[in-house]
Amino acid sequence: MHGTYNLWLVALSLAVATLASYTALDLSGRIALLGNTRLRLAWRAGGATAMGIGIWSMHFIGVLSFSLPIPVGYDFWITGASLVIAILVSGFALYAITRAQLTWRRLVAGSVLMGFGIAGMHYTGDAAMRMRPGIIYDPALFAASIAIAIVASCAALWIARTLSDARQRHGNFKRLGAAGVMGLAITGMHYTANAAATFLPGSVCGAANGINMPWLATTVTLFTFAILLVTLILSRFDARTTFLAHSVSQLNGQIVRMATFDTLTDLPNRRTLTERLEHAILSAGEHDRQFAVLFMDLDGFKTINDSLGHSIGDEVLKAFARRLQHCVRGTDTVARLGGDEFVVLLDGISAADDAGRMAANVLERMRNGVWDDGQLLQLTPSIGIALYPRDGRTVEVLLKHADAAMYEAKRGGRSTYRFFEAAMNEAANRTLQIQRALHEALGSNYFSLHFQPKFRGNGGELVGAEVLLRLHHPVLGTLAPQEFIAIAERSGQILQVGYWVVGETCRQIRRWQAQGLQAVRVAINLSPRQLAQPDLVATILDIVRGELVAPAQLMFEISETVAMLDAPRTIEMIRAFQASGFEIAIDDFGTGYSSLAYLQRFRAKQLKIDRFFTSGLDAHGHEGIAIVQAIIAMAHSLEMDVVAEGVETASQLARLKALMCDEVQGFLLARPLTAQAFGTLLQERGQRAAMDGPKHAGTWRS
Repeated sequence: MHGTYNLWLVALSLAVATLASYTALDLSGRIALLGNTRLRLAWRAGGATAMGIGIWSMHFIGVLSFSLPIPVGYDFWITGASLVIAILVSGFALYAITRAQLTWRRLVAGSVLMGFGIAGMHYTGDAAMRMRPGIIYDPALFAASIAIAIVASCAALWIARTLSDARQRHGNFKRLGAAGVMGLAITGMHYTANAAATFLPGSVCGAANGINMPWLATTVTLFTFAILLVTLILSRFDARTTFLAHSVSQLNGQIVRMATFDTLTDLPNRRTLTERLEHAILSAGEHDRQFAVLFMDLDGFKTINDSLGHSIGDEVLKAFARRLQHCVRGTDTVARLGGDEFVVLLDGISAADDAGRMAANVLERMRNGVWDDGQLLQLTPSIGIALYPRDGRTVEVLLKHADAAMYEAKRGGRSTYRFFEAAMNEAANRTLQIQRALHEALGSNYFSLHFQPKFRGNGGELVGAEVLLRLHHPVLGTLAPQEFIAIAERSGQILQVGYWVVGETCRQIRRWQAQGLQAVRVAINLSPRQLAQPDLVATILDIVRGELVAPAQLMFEISETVAMLDAPRTIEMIRAFQASGFEIAIDDFGTGYSSLAYLQRFRAKQLKIDRFFTSGLDAHGHEGIAIVQAIIAMAHSLEMDVVAEGVETASQLARLKALMCDEVQGFLLARPLTAQAFGTLLQERGQRAAMDGPKHAGTWRS
């Protein structure tokens, strides 16, 4: 008995198979994103039902496309059993796809089981017709249909697994193409199985009075499309909701991390440190224990940051953070407060000596440790230590006292540590008072200039002066430069103060000129923070020109130690000053580590011998004289003038004259003078020079 096919229903069966395959692929990606076990189970169950109905309906639409010349119907219970088989097979497929790992062995075993399941669903559906006599199947085509089912299952599982990542690029287009391939494979299996069936002449359908065929066709088609589309819509909507929730969760995590950790070093920040300190205070109070706070400031960091740039400074901070974590215990908290300030919380110490040993260990390892972070600079901190409960019982007080102890360590020579003492509060308060005084000084005329005269080597002819800054505050009184200059340098106030010194020096030179006094060259010291400014020379040149003073009347002094921090940059800076008409002197020579090669490249006008070597002419006898003689000979070989600082005895002056030192300055010859007193000295020397003759009358040697 022969039947015919309705091509529209054949095409519809292919469409349903493709839609069912696309739904399966989409669900596999959806389930892969889920972390909640209950949600995964729920989506697997719902997905298996939708996918099973899709495969089952494809089968029945395919069956309906085949017409026999006898009344045909389907047994309700057997048809229902075939649907259950389809759902179970689909559930197994989704389970295999969404497992953590799909090995080749599992893929083959799963394909065989799934293939037999699909074939079983098809042939169970045929059995629902209850044909008498029964349907006869061609063995070859029967085997081929099962083989196609297994191969199609293998391909479906592999493709679905490959496309299970819902976040891959062009995922929807890839799934659509893969669904077409899978739909063709499933449909091919069905029609191969149909081709294997032979209905004997005179056969009767025992279920002809069962489920009505037109009703079944309409119901299956509409119901299947509705379920698959609703499943897809829910999947896409829930996937977007999950993706959005996942994105929001990630963003919240990043915000929380940014709020609690330092973005540069990835260390806990001030907020997190405060919380841990509060917890440590509660715990220590309950169990009568103590802990320590180590406040650290990286020595020389501002110079590194200003001279080498902020990017290098950031790398230095990151390297220090990593090294510091390796120097402390794993249970300790290492935090960055900002800038180059770090804090270590040592919890659970038994005695103050434990904190001291930890600080000493940090300094030792920072100085001598071998690091593999690629950072060539040696990074050492000054450390201040405060103990709970001895030095404070609140977070604010502990940090304040540890900070005060750290500043005491810096004043004590740096790269060392100090425990907090009550007297340090006075020093910290003094520092704050001086910072306020510096802020007020420029606007309130609390600054003044003094001038240290410089003479020819015999101490006779006045040839210049060195500017010295003084601060007279109405409350704090007269402050020594050694006290306020270092604070101004640390706070950055030295920049504005330095520019004021240049401007005021120029104004004073003009006042002397207006009095008809012979001009002399005046030397001004430059600080490390000033030298780090890229526009230093241009700014100074603008100030000098604005005050109508010739650059040749100014000399700028750079200490040897500062010059050697970044010698190539110092060379560039010296060239820029000289190109603008200024001269440069290397100050405090002998306290740094300059090499002859760099001194030659500096090409400075003057070399100033540090007062330590000048005093050594008396204190160290022949050895002291030999050192000064060598310095003078070296400077002269480089065509540099030599100035000796701190000349305080006649014997020192006589020896310097014998050694052919070009210029001298010190209390023996003249103490620092006010601008008015120095003007009087200029006038006296000018009158004496007029009486003696015109040569060298108050002028500089060229």
